[in-house]
Amino acid sequence: MGLIDRMAAIPKPFRDRRDAGRQLAKRLTAYANRADVLVLALPRGGVPVAFEVARELKAPLDVFVVRKLGVPGHEELAMGAVASGGVRVLNEPLVHQLRIPALAIEAVIAREEAEMERRERLYRAGRPLPAVQGRTVILVDDGLATGATMHAAVAALRKQGPARIVVAVPIASPETCEELGGSVDDIVCAITPEPFYAVGVWYEDFDQTTDDDVRDLLRQASEPGRAA
Repeated sequence: MGLIDRMAAIPKPFRDRRDAGRQLAKRLTAYANRADVLVLALPRGGVPVAFEVARELKAPLDVFVVRKLGVPGHEELAMGAVASGGVRVLNEPLVHQLRIPALAIEAVIAREEAEMERRERLYRAGRPLPAVQGRTVILVDDGLATGATMHAAVAALRKQGPARIVVAVPIASPETCEELGGSVDDIVCAITPEPFYAVGVWYEDFDQTTDDDVRDLLRQASEPGRAA
């Protein structure tokens, strides 16, 4: 049986991102009904997951914009990431191994920072970032493969002085979950299959989350009585 056949035969533990969020929330009950907890989603795919987590925990929801830096010509391969606050995370060994020129890296960074700023304007609609100092912040995405994007989010968030940073995802590479756990206060990876293959393999529906989806979920989350 070939690789594609093996991947197709894998049982799908999550119907879609909303279902994954509900399952993930069951592992986060220690953070429910707490005034200090804030749920931050990594857009776009992390927002439907985080919406359900925030609803179950009765916590406020917002977004934390981070952009992956793809290797030129092989954009799905992450060589790092950028996040709000001017944070840049580079996978130096990979950059050195592939001999990626500094000018090429700067061009990718400039493009992704422009997209990051566009999303900030679109999703926030003028709202300031929520205050995180002294709070317990749960960072949520739809999965972890290399972890580059989440590493950038954690680095950017640390600068703002939260009391605790918790990373929560429905699916993760075992190696990435273990490695990232060393840089946060708590990490919850609902399932860590081996072999991992890719995040989308474990979802029945892994259609792209749109900008309109993100704005709609953030609007719903901000409705009076929706969250603590």
